[in-house]
Amino acid sequence: MSSLPDVITLDGCPLTRGQQHGRQAAGRIAAFLDDGLARLDTFLGPDIRLSDLGQDIAAYGAAIERETPELYREIIGLSEGAGISMDEAVLLQVRRELAGFSRFNTSGDCTTFARTGEGAVIGQTVDLAGDLDDQVTLLKVRDAESGHRALVMSFTGLLGYLGVNDRGLAVGLNLVLAGDWRPGLPPYLAIRHLLDSCGSVEEAIACLRRLDLASSRCFMLCDGANAAFVEAMAGKLAVHRGAELTHTNHFLDPAFAPHDELNIFAQNGSRKRLDACRNWLASHGANREPESYFDLFSTEPVRVKDSGNRAVEKTVASVVLDPVNRSLHVRAGDPFGTPTVSFDMVGWGENRHECANA
Repeated sequence: MSSLPDVITLDGCPLTRGQQHGRQAAGRIAAFLDDGLARLDTFLGPDIRLSDLGQDIAAYGAAIERETPELYREIIGLSEGAGISMDEAVLLQVRRELAGFSRFNTSGDCTTFARTGEGAVIGQTVDLAGDLDDQVTLLKVRDAESGHRALVMSFTGLLGYLGVNDRGLAVGLNLVLAGDWRPGLPPYLAIRHLLDSCGSVEEAIACLRRLDLASSRCFMLCDGANAAFVEAMAGKLAVHRGAELTHTNHFLDPAFAPHDELNIFAQNGSRKRLDACRNWLASHGANREPESYFDLFSTEPVRVKDSGNRAVEKTVASVVLDPVNRSLHVRAGDPFGTPTVSFDMVGWGENRHECANA
């Protein structure tokens, strides 16, 4: 299954942006929430109800408000604009944490790389369970106060996932499994916060050190001249820098690797995808057109085919982020045979406006 991403423009202060988001996506959000509670029934059972998750949702909401108050205001606006409850709006931000990592089969969960210098790029597949290829969304975000902008690929009702900003910072991610997952800032919102707040790899690393993250992830960062991946586990960070970096779903830092909770079958698949990505990059020089990287994403094992089981991951999107040209290129759905849609920052959000809801 493939589709074009839904494009949503958010321009204003946090509350206004959230209201705009909710109004533009109201129909999709309502349908998604009505589909097994945003398809959480796939992982939590067919009888799952919003009230069953109320205590956890409240704890995550409090953490989001504490760590990123502007994003919390945006979530308030989302609930108002879409006509949904705050619990539902927060649930859309923390689906992955509520499902819990032990409930995912992890046959795949993103293959990511970064290159610096001429032709600097972050590229990655997005491998998720839940048949989320029909929920892919592109957010065009502009802050009223600073005028800063970002292109964010995400999913229905979710404020962040991956993207690139107008200062030339690109951020991708991988799932890694370790430590206790507990109420804190969801990594997807952490990425949106980086895109809102940071203009370089080093600024992003410093920002990540200050955040109380809810769950383990690896963040891939590139600002054109520099790249790094940051593995996050149980309140600790491991930073690795380089001109060309690759990552899949097992820990690469020697101190973190003994704590990896990915099952052996998933680890083997993760290593195969890592090797395939490294071999492809080694045989295809840098300074390539963004479109060329979709050849990698369309080839197994990097491409994770649809098994027909909603509870198993498949490639639901593939993305190339260009930090130099501030552009995002995406194929929504299976990358094999799916058209690429490209977005840049020309012609939108270039004029600053007063914010009526500061």
